[in-house]
Amino acid sequence: MDNLSAIILAGGKSSRMGQDKALIEIDGVPLLKRTYDAAKHCTDSIYVVTSWRDRYESILSDVNWIDESAPRSPIIAFTEAFQQVSTEWVLLLACDMPRLNGETLQELTAQLGESSIVVARSEEGWEPLCGFYRRDCLPSLQNYLASGKRSFQDWLNSENVQELELSDRQILFNCNTPTDLEQVD
Repeated sequence: MDNLSAIILAGGKSSRMGQDKALIEIDGVPLLKRTYDAAKHCTDSIYVVTSWRDRYESILSDVNWIDESAPRSPIIAFTEAFQQVSTEWVLLLACDMPRLNGETLQELTAQLGESSIVVARSEEGWEPLCGFYRRDCLPSLQNYLASGKRSFQDWLNSENVQELELSDRQILFNCNTPTDLEQVD
């Protein structure tokens, strides 16, 4: 899609994991590279937001880097990155989703339509780091942050969000702890 860019967040501290999640290898491929490869099925315009660009440059090519001065909350990192992207749509992804695959992401783009926010939902709530955001929702996001709020869930709950219909909910699984990592097939 010419009107779609992807933003991958790889700026977290990985404190629960005890090591940099983006560099953890599944089947010999770092999680960040796996996410990048999945996003490539949807767009060639991929941005990675991180405080540790030097750690990742050797595993990614043909990517736009957005450097953070320090790790920030996902909603702040996304908003800052979103302001630097010019496409109508942005696919936002976390770097720690080992079951994500490009074919499924590509199929999900067919659900983009009238809604400005199209996001996956789990039993715990919205999954903002697996979703599509149209440019026209950026002012609302900026206003939300300007009011001092920082919860992705609260912001999404205040918006008209279309839920992504997923045929395989396993793509939402993210690796936050060593126990999570043991569950990866």
